[in-house]
Amino acid sequence: MGDFSLPGGRLSEDVFVRGQYALGEQRGNPVVLAFYPGDNTPVCTTQLCSYSDGLEALSACGAQVWGISPQGVDSHEAFARARGLRMPLLADTDREVARAFGISAPVIGLRRAVFVIAPDGTLHWKHVGTLGMRFPSADTIAEQLVGVATG
Repeated sequence: MGDFSLPGGRLSEDVFVRGQYALGEQRGNPVVLAFYPGDNTPVCTTQLCSYSDGLEALSACGAQVWGISPQGVDSHEAFARARGLRMPLLADTDREVARAFGISAPVIGLRRAVFVIAPDGTLHWKHVGTLGMRFPSADTIAEQLVGVATG
């Protein structure tokens, strides 16, 4: 998978810590990329809250979990604070990364999709939603991470 670097931030205690997130810097660890169309929309909120709640199980597999959408970092901060999301939220405002992963879509901006990137930087597993409502559970992703960690 191609490397990318996006601005983003992560809620830590009460501080939203902003920074650049580069996929290439994660070599040696699996990374879960959760692409979602928009902050504070009903399905995206359900999806990201479920991943934030399941973060312990995903982190136990040694994985970073990043949420990625076209909104800016200010929007992400408001979303993270409103919902108590504990994962980094990255801003793909020009949808360049979504295009690189083949999931950009007219009108909604991008398809809801989850990619598990193996420690060596290759794609291990992906789930691309065809209809807007479906997304893999944190448990399903954790199962994939166990496979990548032991594979």
